[in-house]
Amino acid sequence: MQSESSLPQPPATPPVAADVALEREVTRRSRRAFLVGGLAALAGLGGWRWLLGQPEVMGIPGPLRAGLEANARVAATLLSPTQLAPEFPRSQARTPRANGSVGLKQPLDTAAWRLRVEGFGGQPAREFSLAELQALPRTEMTTELKCIEGWSTVVTWAGVRLTDFLARYPLATLPSAEIAPYVSLRTPDEAYYVGLDMASALHPQTLLCYEMNGRPLLPEHGAPLRLITPRKYGIKQLKRIGTLAFVAERPADYWAARGYDWHASL
Repeated sequence: MQSESSLPQPPATPPVAADVALEREVTRRSRRAFLVGGLAALAGLGGWRWLLGQPEVMGIPGPLRAGLEANARVAATLLSPTQLAPEFPRSQARTPRANGSVGLKQPLDTAAWRLRVEGFGGQPAREFSLAELQALPRTEMTTELKCIEGWSTVVTWAGVRLTDFLARYPLATLPSAEIAPYVSLRTPDEAYYVGLDMASALHPQTLLCYEMNGRPLLPEHGAPLRLITPRKYGIKQLKRIGTLAFVAERPADYWAARGYDWHASL
């Protein structure tokens, strides 16, 4: 029996001119794509090295910080400062993670704690006990606490709105009616600090908060007083407020100094 290999084979089909032309075009384009891709990669690497070589502004290269600030201006233009964060039924409230302990490491004496408020334009500083804050109009809301790590929790908060505090104690305003453009908040040990623009501070959902889910704050959640401002990420919502100051210049911010957006708006 004759094997397949010994059978006569048909003559090879000569390449068609069109196929040859196609192969040449594919080869040409592949080489060009390789060259273009290589040049683009080199340009990207050069651009990245240039970017890393620029002077830093608050923890990141200046061009990146300028980009963050441009995004913030766009957001401020498109979003109303009085736009409210969504509110939820109280039945959905849960206890959030106790993320972050910076500024909370010193022992807490709630009875001795005082909120120090530094008035705008050199007004004398004043101190307030927790009882004095609790005597002001109480506001309760159930909103979502959002973390930059990607998780969120619905929580019921209660406290005094900063607007209600300032209505009773106008420490952010001068006799000329000029109002401070910024607010600085710091923990008692000043290890953690945040800054707010005044529009955010006067937002109707910005609270000096002393209760969470119907109970006094726990130390790991910022007892006896923390900031709640649900239009911003949790990194702005400082726990255990020690000092609140109304200032003319944009204040330092713990995470902005480490490369994050100063505004941290949602």
